[in-house]
Amino acid sequence: MIYFDNSATTRCSDGAMKIMQECLQENFGNPSSLHSMGAKGKDYLKEAREIISGVLKVQPKEIYFTSGGTESNNLAIKGGVEAKKRRGNHIITTKIEHASVLNPIKYLEKQGFEITYLGTDEYGVIDLEELKSALREDTIFVSIMMVNNEIGALQPVAEAGKLIKAFNKEIIFHVDAIQAFGKFKILPKKMDIDILTVSGHKIHGPKGSGFIYINEALYNIMVPQILGGGHERGMRSGTENVPAIAALGVAVKEAYDNLDSNRQHMYAMRHRLIEGLSAIDGVTINGHVDENSAPQIVSASIKGNRTRAQVILNALQDNYGVFVSAGSACSSNKPAISETLKSIGLEKDLLERTIRFSFCPENTMEEVEATIKAMEELVPLMVL
Repeated sequence: MIYFDNSATTRCSDGAMKIMQECLQENFGNPSSLHSMGAKGKDYLKEAREIISGVLKVQPKEIYFTSGGTESNNLAIKGGVEAKKRRGNHIITTKIEHASVLNPIKYLEKQGFEITYLGTDEYGVIDLEELKSALREDTIFVSIMMVNNEIGALQPVAEAGKLIKAFNKEIIFHVDAIQAFGKFKILPKKMDIDILTVSGHKIHGPKGSGFIYINEALYNIMVPQILGGGHERGMRSGTENVPAIAALGVAVKEAYDNLDSNRQHMYAMRHRLIEGLSAIDGVTINGHVDENSAPQIVSASIKGNRTRAQVILNALQDNYGVFVSAGSACSSNKPAISETLKSIGLEKDLLERTIRFSFCPENTMEEVEATIKAMEELVPLMVL
C-alpha cells in the first residue's frame, strides 16, 4: 500500500498511541475530579497545553482543546463574530476556504452579516491589495487559511495580519492552520493572528483531537459555542478527552522536534512527483511547483473523456495500491465542483478530473517513483 492521502488523515504515531492507551486504561481519571486520579488527568492536559504553547510561543492559557478542526473553526468564527457584532457587520474571507470555515460564514450571511469573498490568482494565492481594498470601517472579522487543503497554496498570512492591524486593531484575524501546522513555524503574536485553529489527525495525532489558540485579549468577549460545566476556562464545556489531548501533545512535539528534516523530505518527494507527472502527456499540475507552496500537497488534473477523478482514484487503488484523494476528503463523500479549482481558473473540463496526492514524513521516495510509474501506465489509457 502507498498511502498518499495524508491531507485527509494520517496514521496515528506510535508515541501518540502509547500515551492514549496509558490514559484509557491506567490514568483514566476525570481531570475535573478532586482526587489523585483526577489530578493525573489534569497533568496530561497541562503537559499538552505547555507543549503546544511552547511551539507557538504563546501563553498556555491561550490554548483550548476541542474535538478537531471543524469545531475549532466554528468556535473561532461564530464566537469571534458574536463578540464584535456591536461594532460592525462586515466579514472578509476567501473563496477557497475549507467547508468548516465557509459554512459557518454562510450561516452568518443568512443572519444578516455582509461577506466579502476574496479571489485568488492562478496559483491559489490571494492579492493583498484586494484585501486592503476590502477592509472597511464596519469590518469586524477576517478569516484566511494558511495552506489550502486542495492545491497546497500558501497564503501570505503574516503580511495580511500586518495589513489588517494597521487598518484597525479591533478587527479579529483568524487563520485556519489545519494544513499548515506541523509543516511551518507559526508564531501568532508576531504574525498578528488573533485566533488559530488546528486539527490533530493531520499531524499523526488521533481523530477527535484539536485545539484553538485565542489571544488572551479576546478571552472576556469571545462567545463560547458549547455551554455546560465551564471546562477549558469556560471556552469549551464538556469533559476533556484526555487520551486524545495527551496524544495530540505527543504528536505536536514529534512534528516540531523534526520540523526542518520532515519538511525537506516532503519537498524532495513533492518536487520529484511533480517532475514525473509533468512529463506525462495530458497531466497538468495546479498551483506553485516550487517552495512557494506547502511541502505535502500535489494537485494534478488529467485530460480526457475517461478521466473523472473517482475513476482515476479507483484505478490507482485497485491496480497499483496507491491511495489518493479527489479534492478534500473532509467535505463529504458526495461529488462537488471545487471552489478552489474554479478560483484558480482551471479549465471547465478539468474541474472533475483532478486528484490530490498528499505526503507525510513516513512516505518514501521509492513510493513516489512507484506512483509515477503507475501514472505513466494509467494516464494513456484514460486519455484515449
